Amino acid sequence: MPMFQIRGEFKVGRRNERFMKVVESKNEKNAVEKIYSLLGSEHRLKRGNITIKEVVPYGDEY
Repeated sequence: MPMFQIRGEFKVGRRNERFMKVVESKNEKNAVEKIYSLLGSEHRLKRGNITIKEVVPYGDEY
């Protein structure tokens, strides 16, 4: 299954924290949904507090 590297930032209090995660997913849309789910569960964030800046294929499989 393809892997995607996703970069962005999320709001914590009054400041923004940057993140970079690599997820395994069928396509870019599902990868973004997975990031929303992961960050929401790990940091208790709403989708409105997460900004996706870049989604790129990662590794050889794509």
